[in-house]
Amino acid sequence: MTESANNEDLVMVQTYEIEAGNFTLAGEAASNIKKLLRQLGIDAKIVRKVSIAAYEAELNMVIHSLGGIMRLEITPKEIVLKARDDGPGIEDIELAMQEGYSTATELARELGFGAGMGLPNIKRCSDKLHLQSKLGLGTYLEARFFCNP
Repeated sequence: MTESANNEDLVMVQTYEIEAGNFTLAGEAASNIKKLLRQLGIDAKIVRKVSIAAYEAELNMVIHSLGGIMRLEITPKEIVLKARDDGPGIEDIELAMQEGYSTATELARELGFGAGMGLPNIKRCSDKLHLQSKLGLGTYLEARFFCNP
């Protein structure tokens, strides 16, 4: 795991529980994050990048895991999005980072998800990305977005 922001620098922390397979609620956490960042007056470009990454991370947990937690940490210098799930893990991270590669279920594909763009979009939007996964245990993702690039 990478280091967290110093507690004295934290402005706000929000935690969201993500339910596996619940496509009805999929995207709700990302939507709440977007609203919160707008209310805090965060630059619109940063709000967009964080929102996209949060949505993709949330959908990955809904589609691929047994559920998990998404945590948002906001400091004056950066916004950190952390996602930890229980699940099968990612067998080949390098392959999973390739656009179009997907292990989504048939149901997810029928619902319009699973195009294989989740991790590539998170990487594209974040200023710094850390991803680790263990087969049979789950995946941890940490995306950082700098407030003053």
